[in-house]
Amino acid sequence: MKKEYKLLINGKWQEAKDKRDIRSPYDQSVVGKVHFADKKQVKDAVFAAHEVFSRTKRISSYERSKALEKISDEIERRKDELAKSITLTAGKAIKSSRVEVARAVNTFQIAAEEAKRINGEVIPLDLSPQTKERWGLVRRFPIGVITGITPFNFPLNLVAHKVAPALASGNTVVLRPASQVSITSLLLGEIIIDTDYPPGGMNVVPSGYDAAEVLLEDERVKMVTFTGSPSIGWSLKKKAYKKRVTLELGGNAAVVIEPDANLDFALPRTILGAFAYSGQVCISIQRIFLHEKIYDRFMADFLEATEKLKMGDPMDEETDIGPMINLDAAKQTEEWVNEAVENRARIVCGGKREGTMYTPTILENVKPELRISWLEAFAPVVVVYPYKDFDEAIKGVNFSIYGLQAGIFTNDLRKAFHAYELLDVGGVIVNDIPTFRIDHMPYGGVKESGFGREGIKYAIEEMTEIKLMAINLKC
Repeated sequence: MKKEYKLLINGKWQEAKDKRDIRSPYDQSVVGKVHFADKKQVKDAVFAAHEVFSRTKRISSYERSKALEKISDEIERRKDELAKSITLTAGKAIKSSRVEVARAVNTFQIAAEEAKRINGEVIPLDLSPQTKERWGLVRRFPIGVITGITPFNFPLNLVAHKVAPALASGNTVVLRPASQVSITSLLLGEIIIDTDYPPGGMNVVPSGYDAAEVLLEDERVKMVTFTGSPSIGWSLKKKAYKKRVTLELGGNAAVVIEPDANLDFALPRTILGAFAYSGQVCISIQRIFLHEKIYDRFMADFLEATEKLKMGDPMDEETDIGPMINLDAAKQTEEWVNEAVENRARIVCGGKREGTMYTPTILENVKPELRISWLEAFAPVVVVYPYKDFDEAIKGVNFSIYGLQAGIFTNDLRKAFHAYELLDVGGVIVNDIPTFRIDHMPYGGVKESGFGREGIKYAIEEMTEIKLMAINLKC
């Protein structure tokens, strides 16, 4: 990795007056210096994206597909560099960073395929005597400049989920990545400008909040796609009220484990879902609902597996749990866990903080109305509840302002479909954890988890406009 990263505007690397050191969440060492855009430079990026849209909207599906294939191939070639950038800036364990890079390879490959499948339809319009011999041709057209505002926890693949469908559909992009992890986005920018996609089609402008306001105010920006906190997301929607907006605002994912489930499969998957990347995943397992018949057995095995997780330097190949993104996040986790303990919750294991490191923590006897249970912890903490009746567990899962995904382990299809009907979430994952995501599936939530869907095909639908051509064959 190089040490200094400039802005990508109109296919060129530009310097900025504001240069900031990016420090590792693990040891606070400087891992790079990033240029941060001012308002004028953000406006320049929007102007470039707007101007080149007249070209990108006319690029053939073949050309768009080939550009996306090249991006996918180049991510694969530079996978070690990209994984290292994720680990150094986000604190994600290196083995998890490699998984993220592999997913990004797949995300762009899926986009390359979907670029050739943006279909329309022919519809008969002769539904009355006056419209005899009339037909309608329906197609999807790109909408223009799309702004992607992305979070710290998946610096490459969540960026890919905004950039790849935008390019696949002929739109242009102005990306404002999370400051802490902007190096990874700038590396992706390097890859994209080496394709045949027109210069200005992809712009990367790390910036402060004031400069980023341009992206919400400028009428040339037609869509804002945001992943991040609810407080920022809903505020953003108010400011961008004339634009198309999609929001992915996090969750409070729960899993229900029935007595007939394959517990040997459920256990390692639940460990992964609860503690991967220190729980800093929107669909990380925060609550586990265990049937009372299997409670003691599962908890004993779950505790043993949790205590075997290795914490430490995220660049160490053996590390499972690295730091949280910053000290404030770790302190908030500590505060919420202490609040639960003060209200008679029991710490089964963990519950300790050292700097930005927070030990994997299991809690029992937590009142559902406490913050660690019903809000989004975004931390390596899981709350466990016993239950007798399946409907009782479903009701417990729904006791949250969030509704992103939920998991159900059962071999009873009637219960699986019952949960599918009753759970207030965007996705029900049967016989796996709610943390499951494959990159072509529709992904998004309800309630405070936002609206709109990602997943390449579904994101393309959000990023395109249906246009009708009505044809009169009688003339």
